[in-house]
Amino acid sequence: MEQNTSNNGLKIALGIALVLFLGTAFYTFDLMKKKNETEAHLKEEKQLVMTDLSNMAKQYDVAISENKVANNNLVEARTRIQGLMDSLQISETNVKSLWKYKQQYLNLQKEMDILLTENNQLKAKNNQLATSLDSTRTRLEERNVFTDSLLMQNTALAEVVESATVLSADNLKGFGVIERNSGKLIPTERARRTDKLRVCFTVGKNTLVPAGDQELYIQVIDPKNNVLGVNEQVVFGEKFLNYSTISRFNYENISLNVCEFVAPKDDEKFEEGRYIVNVYNDKNLISSSDFTLK
Repeated sequence: MEQNTSNNGLKIALGIALVLFLGTAFYTFDLMKKKNETEAHLKEEKQLVMTDLSNMAKQYDVAISENKVANNNLVEARTRIQGLMDSLQISETNVKSLWKYKQQYLNLQKEMDILLTENNQLKAKNNQLATSLDSTRTRLEERNVFTDSLLMQNTALAEVVESATVLSADNLKGFGVIERNSGKLIPTERARRTDKLRVCFTVGKNTLVPAGDQELYIQVIDPKNNVLGVNEQVVFGEKFLNYSTISRFNYENISLNVCEFVAPKDDEKFEEGRYIVNVYNDKNLISSSDFTLK
């Protein structure tokens, strides 16, 4: 009787132990399952936060790239986001840590909204300024074109006026003459008989030239390319002129016939060939002609 009672007690104890073991095993399995689910969920949440931070960084990159001059606030915020991403990458995956990073992300999101709004306003102002500068540049270019055109017109007008105030030497002729003792002049084409060269021309009427004493330079070049007469030199700025004689006369704004003589040097004879006669008003060649002595 006692033995049966003892066996029953043992069975009951074993049953209770088995129930406790099975309960503990089930509870432990359930804890492990929940732990694994929690870790998976935390990893997923961590990746979502990382993705959100990455997207935020890209928005900053776009905003920074659109500015020729980088906004320091944007650059600083972009640097802090990168630092947070690096820290999150190596951090432990737990609820407390993840909550901290989420809070920082939310704070950065609010800051980004403010910074990007300010940046957009700044871009709009910069665009308005650029448009204004382009408009100003266009007006300046138009004014420069107008000024250049006006300068060209003034230069052309000055050249016209300068040209119009130059005396003319029309009907220019050069020829040899024989000079008699009586003073009588006989034209000749024979070089060996020529005593002097005579140059005649008509100074035309020009009301733009002031009346009074005027002078023109006459240049006669022989067949050997020598300048006959006094062959003296006069300088006009960077230009110079060798002349044979100076024709001086009183000009009264009416047509005037002028004749001048060019004699050979040291009683030399004139060469046979072609002679060139040029008349200059200061540095300006106003007439040219030629003749031949045989």
